Amino acid sequence: ILSKADGRWYLYGPTGTGKTEVFLEAAEATLAEGRGVIYLVPEIALTRQVVDAVRHRFGDLCAVIHSGLTAPKKLAEWRRVLRGEARVVVGARSAVFAPVTKLGLIVLDEEHEGSYKAGSSPRYHARQVAMRRAGTEGARLVMGSATPSVEVWRQMAEGNIEKLTLSRRLAGGEMPAIELVDMRAEEGALSRRLIEAVRQVKREGGQSILFLNRRGFSYFWSCRTCGAELKCRHCSVGMTYHKERGRLVCHYCGYQAAPPSACPSCGSLDTGWAGFGTERIEEDAARLFPDMSIARVDADSMGRKGVLERTFDDFRDGRIDALLGTQMVAKGLNFPGVRLVGVILADTTLNLPDFRAAERAFALVTQVAGRAGRFAKGGRVIVQTYRPTSPVLTRAAAHDAEGFYTDELAVRRALEFPPYARLIRVVIRSKEAEKARQASAELAGRLASVLSETGAGKKVEVEVLGPAECPVGIVAGNHRGQILLRSANPAPARAALTAALSGWKPSGSVYLEIDPDPVSLM
Repeated sequence: ILSKADGRWYLYGPTGTGKTEVFLEAAEATLAEGRGVIYLVPEIALTRQVVDAVRHRFGDLCAVIHSGLTAPKKLAEWRRVLRGEARVVVGARSAVFAPVTKLGLIVLDEEHEGSYKAGSSPRYHARQVAMRRAGTEGARLVMGSATPSVEVWRQMAEGNIEKLTLSRRLAGGEMPAIELVDMRAEEGALSRRLIEAVRQVKREGGQSILFLNRRGFSYFWSCRTCGAELKCRHCSVGMTYHKERGRLVCHYCGYQAAPPSACPSCGSLDTGWAGFGTERIEEDAARLFPDMSIARVDADSMGRKGVLERTFDDFRDGRIDALLGTQMVAKGLNFPGVRLVGVILADTTLNLPDFRAAERAFALVTQVAGRAGRFAKGGRVIVQTYRPTSPVLTRAAAHDAEGFYTDELAVRRALEFPPYARLIRVVIRSKEAEKARQASAELAGRLASVLSETGAGKKVEVEVLGPAECPVGIVAGNHRGQILLRSANPAPARAALTAALSGWKPSGSVYLEIDPDPVSLM
């Protein structure tokens, strides 16, 4: 990395191979050259160990910038950077804009993370901004992850980014053995294999992490008499039952209601819940492992300030035997005592109607598996699934990243999705379904006529997909449709969209969201 004053590198290696240490040494060397450093992490709360490592290494030279700071604190940190007192800036995606003087290095840790893309306008991606800044300011850009994004994997394969590989865990651990458990033969949410493994690890004095990417107690209510389902009043998604609060909650708009005692449609009492979230697993775990201390880590249980940090400290010090949680336990954590990781249901991400679903599922299983056996041999991972023959999961279980990326790139090429094309997503939303449909049809028509006038449509430079309803068709009472513009080069698609929008004013109750290079199509 230090052989050149600028350039792009990718630090690739399994979890626990020391990527953070390489980043920190590169930062030290850059400071010694009299140049500044920006160190980006996906989410401050979920990467506290990395942020602490950067602070410990650089002390007062380090400024932390993220959305959780109060406005005065953020301004004070910004001014320290401007005055040159803080020469290392660590933070989430917005820190990529920090006014570091003589910028010499940008580190993009966990490059694959979707949180680097802004969800509201301006919808920038920190990776693209980092590439641009490093290029214009003559700085080094070093990205890293155990599960690179498919786009960057292709860039490495083509030599546009130099790939640097770390091959072994330096703390004495080995990559854990990953076992797939077929849940079609099981009755409860926890398989017999996983229950026995948790008990065995406890007997041996080790710790476990149980991961489920779904909070709440249960997420699917239905009437067995008439088949009615319980959906949010404002969204086209099911309500999740939160037993602790005794409420039904929509995880999209926040709407809450009391659970019904009978079917609202037919009055039948023969109703029930299916599916399970972290609350339900916590209840099961307390019954199955009465001699163990178990902590649940999710957005519901960790809402109060400082609770997450205290829980992680207690787990590291051995006062907690098992952590149960959502993505909060899947990323960036480095606990010496963890011998076992259980993925309670690997299918939640895999089943989403999004072209990145396979990529996300592979990354999630690989990342959460990487929490086991970092300091000692014999780490185990048990992945529960209803699709044990899924190539995504079998590749993850075999630690076969090369095979997964080869498969995924072949699918993306056949379907002409990124990285073999660029997308611009336009979401049209309105409180009135008819107005949303009408505006979607109007915009699609304007795009078709612009492309036929310029000839871009005939040469298939730009393809218009849609309009169609978004997979989540209603959110917070807004009916949502989407149009995708697909092209090998983004310039003609941008020009076509600009021309189509020029002079066109949709109805006052219709809103457009324009998202270049979307990370999600939901």
